Amino acid sequence: MAALDQLNRRITRCRRCPRLVRWREAVAAKPPRRHFGEKYWARPLPGFGDPRARLLIVGLAPAAHGGNRTGRIFTGDRSGDWLYGALYTAGFANQPNSSHRNDGLKLNDCYITAAVRCAPPENKPSLAEFLRCRPYLIDEIELLTTLKVVIALGKIAFDSFLAAYSGCGGVIPKPRPKFGHGVAADLPDGRRLICSYHPSQQNTFTGKLTRAMFDNVFAQARAALDK
Repeated sequence: MAALDQLNRRITRCRRCPRLVRWREAVAAKPPRRHFGEKYWARPLPGFGDPRARLLIVGLAPAAHGGNRTGRIFTGDRSGDWLYGALYTAGFANQPNSSHRNDGLKLNDCYITAAVRCAPPENKPSLAEFLRCRPYLIDEIELLTTLKVVIALGKIAFDSFLAAYSGCGGVIPKPRPKFGHGVAADLPDGRRLICSYHPSQQNTFTGKLTRAMFDNVFAQARAALDK
């Protein structure tokens, strides 16, 4: 899809947020020993996946030594290991791992994006940075015309999706949907929004999110699409 390709080229050239530009480049200039000698992407991350996807996954932001290093969203870190493993199990990916941009990974009927496209210090974008990045998510929602199901990974991604959805003319149900792991809400345009805890180490190492819980979210998405 030419329009989506054009959007992704604009995203990768973005320098709207000075703090994020400084951080992503500083991380690349002084990598940890385990990544010493690697050339970091150190730019904003475009979305990734099938331009005719019916499933959209929305995350928070790239990891400093994950997507900011590899150049692909949710790639090269433990969160990505969980996400792509679940996508493979549910039939949305051709392999369960995502290590670098040229590893052969392909998504089927699924597109992955994020609320903020640059790695933020301490994984905490500012409100201004969310607002500057939101037009990209709005554009993606408008361009991905076949979307039927959205999975929001974490409360911040959930709020960001609803803000972008509203920004492109979507009507948010009343009462407003509430975030909770495995909770789903039907939107007025027929799409389904499914919530999941983010597969961060803070959640997976503590057992707040288990693989069974995570796989169940993608099973819900598959069932909604196959309905």
